[in-house]
Amino acid sequence: MSIAATPEPPYVAVIFTSLRTEGDQGYAAMAAAMERLAERQPGYLGIESAREETGITVSYWVDQAAARAWKDVAAHLVAQQRGREIWYRDYRVRVATVERDYGPS
Repeated sequence: MSIAATPEPPYVAVIFTSLRTEGDQGYAAMAAAMERLAERQPGYLGIESAREETGITVSYWVDQAAARAWKDVAAHLVAQQRGREIWYRDYRVRVATVERDYGPS
């Protein structure tokens, strides 16, 4: 995993924070499939993810419309439903507009 190469702001960040249930139950395969699918969506900029006790995944999109469109992709809707039913004890989705973006250089 690397840091997503995002453009100059503004752009949209969708922040998904979760607490998982026990066991994989197909989660890893679905997460990988959703990442591959997201990469092919219009307006996709990148993704960053950390999974420990609390999972945090941030996906980046050119604008709110692109982020909303990803939410409604049929296969993603299936993953969301399975998450609610099987994989997550709790979760939160936050959508934000990135105004500043900088690093060490």
